[in-house]
Amino acid sequence: MKKIALAFALAIASLGAAQAQTFVPVEDLAARPLRFVFGAGLTLGGDKIATAFYEDDSELNIKAGDSIALQLGIDYRVNPRFSMQGTIGYHVDQLNARNGHMRFDRIPLELLGFYHVGEKVRVGGGLRYVTKVAFSSGGASDVGDYDFTDSTGAVAEIEYAYSPRVGFRLRYANDKFKEKISRIPVKGDHVGLFVNVYF
Repeated sequence: MKKIALAFALAIASLGAAQAQTFVPVEDLAARPLRFVFGAGLTLGGDKIATAFYEDDSELNIKAGDSIALQLGIDYRVNPRFSMQGTIGYHVDQLNARNGHMRFDRIPLELLGFYHVGEKVRVGGGLRYVTKVAFSSGGASDVGDYDFTDSTGAVAEIEYAYSPRVGFRLRYANDKFKEKISRIPVKGDHVGLFVNVYF
């Protein structure tokens, strides 16, 4: 019986030693130079493009800087103090009702550079090119469909790293469009609050 107990104890000890040798710590994503990033946020700003009127006498506006933005791209840590990020996104403000809809959407591409103030905070900015800018409407809300010129503008941003995988961003983007036929200018500048997930 003592031999069995001793053999069992030795087996457990050897298993523990093997696990200690093969254990791989959770990778510190913040230390990886290249990461994928997905961002989602809410934005506010820009000129009013159209107004939807409802049966209860309420009304809502479509604005050139509102409302939901999604981004997907790559984040590259150049060195401990500097990093770069490139993304492609989808930015939309949309109103839906049973008998009609309005939508203003666009596809932004961004290239940003950041300076890391510390382990948790980085500030930066860069360029934003916005294409496929369009307004569409239908049903009882139909006021026509319009295409807008592409836009090149600036972005300023600050990000707080809640964890190696999650960051919170406050940003400002400066977009300016023109309706392609009338050439009427539209300001799409906005502020936004985003959540980034790194993987």
